Amino acid sequence: MNLAKLAAEAGDRGTPVRAGLIGAGKFGSMFLCQVPGIKGLTVPAIADLKPDRARTACVAVGWEDTRIDATAFLDSGLALAERDDLDVIIEATGNPRAGIAHARAAIAAGKHVIMVNVEADVLAGPALAWEAQRAGVVYSMAYGDQPALVAEMVDWARATGFSVAAAGKGTKYLPEYHSVTPDNVWDHYGLTSKEAARAGMNPQMFNSFLDGTKSAIEMVAIANACGLDVPALGLSFPPCGVDDLAHILRPRSVGGQLDGRGLVETVSSLERDGRPVFRDLRWGVYVVLEAPNDYAAACFRQYGLPTDDTGRFAAMHKPFHLIGLELSVSVLSAALRQEPTGCAQAMRGTVASVAKRDLRAGEVLDGEGGYMVWGKAMPAGQAGEALPICLAHGVALECDVPAGAVLKISDVRSDEDAVTDLYLSLLPERS
Repeated sequence: MNLAKLAAEAGDRGTPVRAGLIGAGKFGSMFLCQVPGIKGLTVPAIADLKPDRARTACVAVGWEDTRIDATAFLDSGLALAERDDLDVIIEATGNPRAGIAHARAAIAAGKHVIMVNVEADVLAGPALAWEAQRAGVVYSMAYGDQPALVAEMVDWARATGFSVAAAGKGTKYLPEYHSVTPDNVWDHYGLTSKEAARAGMNPQMFNSFLDGTKSAIEMVAIANACGLDVPALGLSFPPCGVDDLAHILRPRSVGGQLDGRGLVETVSSLERDGRPVFRDLRWGVYVVLEAPNDYAAACFRQYGLPTDDTGRFAAMHKPFHLIGLELSVSVLSAALRQEPTGCAQAMRGTVASVAKRDLRAGEVLDGEGGYMVWGKAMPAGQAGEALPICLAHGVALECDVPAGAVLKISDVRSDEDAVTDLYLSLLPERS
C-alpha cells in the first residue's frame, strides 16, 4: 500500500526506478502511457525488432518530444538487458524462446525481470525464478494481466486463513471455438476484417484468446505460481456469472462442478446455446474460498459475501483487468520491495498442442492462435511427450496427426533444442 510513496521518495532522492521495455506492442504501449504520471519511474530504453515502431508507440501514447529524445531505441532485447542504466527489464515480446533468452540475459546482468510473456513463463518460469533467486534479483509475473491478479487474490485468501477451492478468470467460450482460425475470428468479435485491420488488431493473437489457448496458458501460469492443480481433463469452461461462482466452482461432492479442491478454472460468459450469462465475468478474475469453521462461515453471511447453499464456500471477484496500465505495480514492487507480483514455483501443468484439423507430414506448425493447433491445459504429471503449444511454431511435422489428437514432441522435426530440454527437465516425472 506504499508503492507510490516509495517511488516518489526514490524520485526525490534522484534515484528513480529505471525500467527497460522489450516489445512495444499493445501491452507495452499501455505501460508507456502511464509512465509520465508516475513519479520515481523512468524508461531510459526500449527495444523492439522495429525501433521506429517503438518510437511511434511513444508518440501515440502522448509522450512529449523531450522524453522521446532522451530515450534509447534499440532493435535487440539482449542488448537492452545488458545496459547499465536499467534496474528492471520488462519482457513483453510474446515470443517464448526470445522471452527466455531475454530473461536469462537480464538476470545474468543483475536486473529484475517482469515477465509479461506468459508463454515463456509456462515453459520455463520455475527455472527462471530459481536463477533469479540465485542472482539476488526478482523474477515476477506482470501485474494487470490476469495471472498476477489471481495470484494476488490467492495470496490474500491464504494470508487470511482461508483455503482456496478454485481460482481463475472469465472469458468468452463455446466448445466450437477450438476450431476457429484467423480467417473467421472477427465474426466472433462482431468486427469486419477491415475494421480490425484499421485498429491494428492481430487476427492470430485475438484467435488465441478465443480458441481456448490463451486461457489454458494463463491457468497453467496461475497453477504454477500458486500451487494449484490443473483439472485432469483440462479446462471445462463452465458457464457462470459472478453470483454463481461459489455454487459452481466447488467440488462435485458438495454439489459443484469441480473434481476436487484447489483447482484453476476458466468460466464462460456464454451459455452453451450461445445466450449471454447473467452478470458474466468475461474481463475479470475470481477466487472461491472455503471457510475453515462454522464461525467464519457465519461471518460470510453477516458481511454480505455471496456463498453457496452450504454457507461454507464464498466467492470474491474483480470484474476487470487493465493489463499494461497496471504494469508499473510489478516494476515498482520488484525494484523497491524486492517482491514479485506472483512468481512460478513449480510445474503444476502444461499446455499441450491439439490438432484443429487433420495434419499432414511436412506441414509447418503455425503455433498459438493459428490454423493448425489449439492449446489444452493438462496436469504436468500427465504431460508425457505432449508438444507444448509454445513450442508448436515454425517446426515441421514428421508424421500425420488426426484432428483432435494431442501432438507429441517426437511428431515434429527439430535439432537438439535447449529450450525443449529445459522444459522437459521441469516436469515432475523428470525432476
